[in-house]
Amino acid sequence: MKQISIEMPLVATCSATECAYNTSNSCHARAITVGDGVHPGCDTFFGSPGASHAKAIQRSAGVGACKVSECRHNEDYECVAEQIAVGQSASMISCLTYNHR
Repeated sequence: MKQISIEMPLVATCSATECAYNTSNSCHARAITVGDGVHPGCDTFFGSPGASHAKAIQRSAGVGACKVSECRHNEDYECVAEQIAVGQSASMISCLTYNHR
């Protein structure tokens, strides 16, 4: 398998404990995607209480793409924040670092 290495913002914390990628308030997906174009929801959220990806526990997630063009941290659909936080916002699991332009 070919591997690539790129810099991307770190998902510093995630309080969505019902997500399968969450262990001890830390996201272990390879990378997440934020947004549907308008709302900064975590599109990578995978609700699976009790089921976690234990093999990836040493991995920290980054933000692979952000589809919310109205976010101050969005440049050409890539997040340029240093790091982000993910958690509950209203009834959605969202990027809590979202900041409207």
